[in-house]
Amino acid sequence: MFTGIIQGQGRLTALRQSGRERVLSIRALFALEDIAVGESIAVNGACLTVERGTDECFTAYASAETLGRTNLSFLRPDALVNLERALAIGQRLGGHLVNGHVDCLATVRSVQEAGQSVRIRLAFPAEYGELVIPKGSVALDGISLTVNACGDDFLEVNVIPETRRSTTITSWVPGTLVNMEADMIGKYVRRMLAPRREGARLDEKFLREHGFV
Repeated sequence: MFTGIIQGQGRLTALRQSGRERVLSIRALFALEDIAVGESIAVNGACLTVERGTDECFTAYASAETLGRTNLSFLRPDALVNLERALAIGQRLGGHLVNGHVDCLATVRSVQEAGQSVRIRLAFPAEYGELVIPKGSVALDGISLTVNACGDDFLEVNVIPETRRSTTITSWVPGTLVNMEADMIGKYVRRMLAPRREGARLDEKFLREHGFV
């Protein structure tokens, strides 16, 4: 479990392809102490397991499923990534609850200055539209952000200067692919409502077939 509060950035120092999987070697650009083999670290919002680690570097395995759903498949050596270690019990929840399980890729459509902040619009597959609500939370490349505006297939966020300085957002331009994880509470609500929605569809189908509507 993560919070979407990025602790710092890391640089991809090496990349080893193993069939459809990859092993990523990352050097943290901040103090990353007491890394334990088997611990979880979110890399651009994707939860990866540490295979080897020191106080500065670690290697992590990315499965074919992870690569197919995230922008980790597009990374090349020297690329910068956002890093966050898993939340420890008792720590403050500064952002929102983040699983580290990326739902889809969102595409940056526009980046506009807004005072000292920047307003970013992103497009995403419409199937995730009902999970995104105004003033709700979303994780983009692992960064917890508040949705300012949204539609069936887009959302807008406002990014403050501190977030820009401490994350990879400074490199986002139109066309950049970003890992998106919708708020997990919305997913549970949709799951719980699914049987009722399906029942309503069946009732409507029955009424139509028998000429009642």
